[in-house]
Amino acid sequence: MAAGGTSRDRRARASVYVAFAVQGLCFASLVTRVPRLQHAHHLSDGTLALVLLLVPVIAGAGSVLCGVVFRHRGSAMVLRLAQPGVCLAMCLVGLAGDQAYSLYGALALFGLSVGAVDASMNAQAVAVERRYGRSVVTGFYAVWSAAGIAGGLWSAIANGLELPLFAGFALPAAAGVTASLLTGRRLLRRTEEATALPARQTLTTAAAQVPWRPILVLGAAMACMYVADAATSNYSTKYLEDELHGTAGVAPLAYVAYQLAMVGARAVADLGVRRLGAVHVVRLGGLVGLVGMAGVVAAPSPPAAIVAFAVLGLGLCVVPPVAFSAAGQVDPTGLGIAVARVNVFNYVGFVLGAAIIGAIAPLSAANGLRIAFVVPAALTLVIICTAPGFRPHPVTAPGA
Repeated sequence: MAAGGTSRDRRARASVYVAFAVQGLCFASLVTRVPRLQHAHHLSDGTLALVLLLVPVIAGAGSVLCGVVFRHRGSAMVLRLAQPGVCLAMCLVGLAGDQAYSLYGALALFGLSVGAVDASMNAQAVAVERRYGRSVVTGFYAVWSAAGIAGGLWSAIANGLELPLFAGFALPAAAGVTASLLTGRRLLRRTEEATALPARQTLTTAAAQVPWRPILVLGAAMACMYVADAATSNYSTKYLEDELHGTAGVAPLAYVAYQLAMVGARAVADLGVRRLGAVHVVRLGGLVGLVGMAGVVAAPSPPAAIVAFAVLGLGLCVVPPVAFSAAGQVDPTGLGIAVARVNVFNYVGFVLGAAIIGAIAPLSAANGLRIAFVVPAALTLVIICTAPGFRPHPVTAPGA
């Protein structure tokens, strides 16, 4: 495949950019309004922790199911159905009444849709990278982060205007549905995704031959990264408001800074992978992330915390795209089965992050979140240690 890709590849790449943008926008628009969600539904800190656990658990189940569907239908169909589902579910969260079941049901639908989108859009990204023949996956994540910035800024505006939850969610949801419907048909079809499309029996055999050892190494790094990401996504706004006494308009800027740093780093990370290799990029990212997480723990004020969250994003942002790219190298089918498996560790990290922060934070009324952030800081050391696993031995399908 030519380094620049064919016109078909470029159209598919543009569509995957849109998918990542919609996901980043919707996710950020929801998580940066977690304090407003807590207040609207009168949730205690303990109940909030359980609510935040619900989403990644169900999302993990959605990702696992997608790994099965990919074998027979490909990832494009899943993405075209699930992405509007994310937007719809976000609106339902905003419309949820006082009854707990309505909120939990909307969040369950959101989690299931998010898991399906995460797995399918990453499978598409890896397939596009394979067709280009060079590292391009990190660029998709740069778009995700840029859209996350837009979502965080919109949440700050919505908070400042004191908009109801539904009004704050409706605008990004409408934009996401429109963009998804306009570009979904240009995604790579199943026959275009596959490295070599064998008969069903051979495909099943090849899927069984995806080795678990490199998946587990990549997954460990992913889980540790997403423990820190969950802490940032779910609790950075709350940390600035409750413990550092930031205003409702300033507090969401921690997440904005985190994503802004990710955009800058991810914009050049593909070049870094090509020149330095994935191992060095991930190891350096882990070291920078450790510095950022330590700064979060020590932050004396909202501005200092915002800077620290930015440094954290600068370092850890490289882990997911490089992990998915490495997973694509050990997938003999080319249909994203290894990607879906690695993606499960995304939600393992989110579950652990929500559980750890939710369990430790209430132990100290004054500095509970500050103390809780020590755990994700320590776990960034695992990323540094597992960096060699980001250069696995490629696996090909029998007869490919």
